[in-house]
Amino acid sequence: MPDKSGEMSWEGASVLVTGGTGTLGRGIVTALLERTAARRVIVLSRDEHKQWAMEEEFAGLGHGARTRFFIGDVRDGKRLRLAFNGVDVVIHAAAMKHVAAAEFNPFEAVQTNILGSQNLIEAAIEAGVKRVLAVSTDKASNPVSLYGATKLVGDRMFLHGNAYLGARDGAFAVIRFGNLSGSRGSIVPKFREMAAAGRVLPVTDPEATRYWVAVRDAATQVLSAVTDMRGGELFVPKAPSVKVGDLVAAIAPGAETRVVGLRPGEKKHEELIGVHDAPHTIDQGDRYVITTSVKYDGIVGRLVDSGFVYTSENNLLWLSAEELSAMVGSGS
Repeated sequence: MPDKSGEMSWEGASVLVTGGTGTLGRGIVTALLERTAARRVIVLSRDEHKQWAMEEEFAGLGHGARTRFFIGDVRDGKRLRLAFNGVDVVIHAAAMKHVAAAEFNPFEAVQTNILGSQNLIEAAIEAGVKRVLAVSTDKASNPVSLYGATKLVGDRMFLHGNAYLGARDGAFAVIRFGNLSGSRGSIVPKFREMAAAGRVLPVTDPEATRYWVAVRDAATQVLSAVTDMRGGELFVPKAPSVKVGDLVAAIAPGAETRVVGLRPGEKKHEELIGVHDAPHTIDQGDRYVITTSVKYDGIVGRLVDSGFVYTSENNLLWLSAEELSAMVGSGS
C-alpha cells in the first residue's frame, strides 16, 4: 500500500483513474492491470457507452475480476466522495482538453478543470486517499489559452493541496506531458482521411515544433511518478520533439498542404518548463522534477542551470523520420 515514507507498493492497492476511458486513461488502466499487483482498478468517467465497450474488452482479456466501472463527473463532489471510498491511489486524467472548445466555452472549462480539481482534492482528503497524481499539459506552462490557464490553476491547486492535509496521511502531485500520439482529436486519422479524399491538408506552421509521446511511455511515467512521489512535485518526463512539417509528411506522404497559421491560443513551440522554474528544477535523467511546492532533502539528481527552459524547440531529443513514420504507422 502507498504511504508518505517514500516507499510505495502496488500490492493489494485500490486505484481509481478519472477519465479512464480516454486515450491516456486507457493506457494507464492497461499498465496498472498488466504491470502491477493492484487489487482493484476503478475507471470513473461520464461516457457509459465507452465504459461498456471497455468493460467488455478488458473482461475478454481476463481482467474482469480486478476492474470496476463507475459513471461519474469530477464536477459532482458528492459522487467523488462515494467513489473514493476505500481507494488508495487516484490518478486524475479527466479534463476538458480541446483548446478551441475551452476558448469558446469558458464556463465549462472552469467547471471541469478548476472546480473539478477542487472537488477531487476535497473528496480525496475526506476519503483518506493516500496518493493523488494529476495529469497536466504543456499548455499550463506560461499559458496563452484559456485551456492552459485553467490547467495552470488546477496544477497549483493539486501542488498546494498538501497544505490542506494537516496531520492526515496523503500526498498530491502533478505530472505534465506534451502531445500524446494517437490521442482523441489527433491530426493523424484526420489528415489520413483528408489525404485519401485528395483534399489539401491545412498546416499551421511547418516549422512549429511539438513533443510527441507514445501513450505506453506516458503510462509508464505515470506509474513511476505515483511510486516516487512524496507530495508537491511537478514531474516532467523527457520526450522527443518533432517538426509539424515532418509529422505531416510522415502521416500523409506526398499530400498537398496549405499553411494556415497558428490558431488563437496556440504556440509555435511547446513549453514544459519555463525559465522561472529553473531555480527549482531537478534533472533526474529520464525526467525533470519541479520542486516549487516541496522541500527535498537528498533528492537524486542535479539542479539545472540558471536560465534553463524546456521547450520543444530547444530539445536535445528528436524523432528521426524513420522513428516518426513507425510511430505514426503503429498508432502508438
